[in-house]
Amino acid sequence: MSDDPWRPEPEETAGQRAAAAPGSGRTPGGEAYEELSARIRQLSLDRRRLHRLLDAVVAISADRDTRTVLRHLVQAGTDLIAARYGALGVLGEGGGIVDLITVGVDAERLLAESGLPQGHGLLGELIEAPKPLRVDDIAADPRSAGFPDGHPVMTTLLGVPLTVRDTVYGNLYLADKEDGTPFADADEALLTALASAASVSIENARLYERLKRSAEQFQRRLLPVLPDLSPLRVEARYEPASELPHLGGDWYDALGLPDGAVLVVVGDVTGHDVEAAPLMGQIRNMLRALALDRCGPPSLIVDRLDRALTAFGDPSAATLVLARIEWEPDAGYVLRWTNAGHPPPLLITAEGTAHCLAPDAHGIPVGVEPGLPRPDHRHPLPPESTLLLFTDGLIERRDRDIDAGLRDLADHAAALACAPLDALCDALLGRQDAYDDDVALLALRVPRLPG
Repeated sequence: MSDDPWRPEPEETAGQRAAAAPGSGRTPGGEAYEELSARIRQLSLDRRRLHRLLDAVVAISADRDTRTVLRHLVQAGTDLIAARYGALGVLGEGGGIVDLITVGVDAERLLAESGLPQGHGLLGELIEAPKPLRVDDIAADPRSAGFPDGHPVMTTLLGVPLTVRDTVYGNLYLADKEDGTPFADADEALLTALASAASVSIENARLYERLKRSAEQFQRRLLPVLPDLSPLRVEARYEPASELPHLGGDWYDALGLPDGAVLVVVGDVTGHDVEAAPLMGQIRNMLRALALDRCGPPSLIVDRLDRALTAFGDPSAATLVLARIEWEPDAGYVLRWTNAGHPPPLLITAEGTAHCLAPDAHGIPVGVEPGLPRPDHRHPLPPESTLLLFTDGLIERRDRDIDAGLRDLADHAAALACAPLDALCDALLGRQDAYDDDVALLALRVPRLPG
């Protein structure tokens, strides 16, 4: 405003006032303000998308099962882009689709009716040219091969390759955004970034599964093939832990001794790493040599093992139950055993009763303090009874104590008292799909009385 109230304002200032007058549709700097607001909104949107992308990558990386990783990837891509449909076609060595994971489509019904996609049309284009593909109108695209019967009709498509170490593992594709708009450059960039980040998780999951298979095969090769111990029958099982770090220390063994007795043992090396499995093999072989060299009570054999382990300087500890099954003319089959800090044996009678053989006196694990007394125990084995030796993985859970697990095992085993020995072992291991720790199980059945 002019210092002189009677002096007219300059024409430019009056024009500015006119532009700012109500109803004029303009404000000073209005266009710049709108542009700045639009940039702020876009920046906010980009930041939200970036956070969602990072959250999705973290969620995908949390799993080590390949198919679970792929399922998370499809769901994350569908959520990030807000698409109605999502799918991931996994490619085999020959380049064809060997697996299909979907979101928004009933894959089970679709595969039952039409089978796996054959890689024709736009999907074939993704396979042949592994680069991002955007289509605004699928039906009008000359490369389109249409949809099989029962398949939802889709309008728009966004696909990106899933590459692992320069090899195309599969293709991730989305169809039809929820707001009805075509896929944009930002959608393509976001899905490409997700696929690129997920490829690391996929490779890690595949390496983890390969390592787990190799470790399990190595462990199984260290375990013995059980001999024919007739008239006693014996079965054994080994079940690896669900997680790789818990693989490696449990074992079983059974053999006939020169004096006619049968020796059985189940043990567990302390620790779960790559050193546990070979150490387990060494302990098993040492026990065999000690038992065959000089027949004696179980406590003497374990005492010799303990002293031999400490001769190597810094031995690892191990728990075990070692037992002899002997025939006594006046008593029939008799079990003599010693327990070195291990879960107790379980005896199931033919009548369906089960009880733990857990005397008050027992020894400490081997490799801790040699020279301490190791008590021997004796118990008759009734005709057609079953003796179970097992490692703690069979009865331990993170959400319950070991005594409850032992009671649960006894109840299940008692109900299977008359089942064939192999069926009993399978049933006891089949009570759950996954184990926190690896499991060794040995079952020995006494024959019925002759005549």
